[in-house]
Amino acid sequence: MSQRNSGYERLLNDAYSTPAWVTEALIPHLLASHCRVWECAAGSGQMVEALRHAGYTVTATDITDGQDFLTTEPGTSFLGIVTNPPYELATEFIERALRLVPSDGFVAMLLRCDFDHAVSRQHLFGNCAVFAKKVVLRRRIRWFEDWRASPSFNHAWFVWSRRHQGPPTIAYAP
Repeated sequence: MSQRNSGYERLLNDAYSTPAWVTEALIPHLLASHCRVWECAAGSGQMVEALRHAGYTVTATDITDGQDFLTTEPGTSFLGIVTNPPYELATEFIERALRLVPSDGFVAMLLRCDFDHAVSRQHLFGNCAVFAKKVVLRRRIRWFEDWRASPSFNHAWFVWSRRHQGPPTIAYAP
């Protein structure tokens, strides 16, 4: 299936607010509940609110607050990192998150469905023992309130867990 250009200019730092339903679709697939997580590209905070509503304690930072995830050390301890990273920096976000989470921690990143297809990223997927799950969203995300254009990309949550054993699984949500 080919994907088309949405016709919109990209927002600075890929500052797209993630609708609550997208984060809610992830919650049943996280391997830990009611723990502290870091949302490191928090933007307007919609993902933060959805995680808090689900019982997580959330530390929220964003580049607009002067907190560049790729260079700033975390100010607190956490079990997981959950975010919608800037697409152009997604690989770097995943690699850094995997270095930062504790030995029993997890990482969940919202990315385009085909993000795991690139040979250059196999160290994060096919050749990665902690890659646990891909949660494919069955609805496309509307990033704009302007309803003139239909969403042009499919997205999925990619989940890594230090406690994961065996091959990764795939799920569909919501």
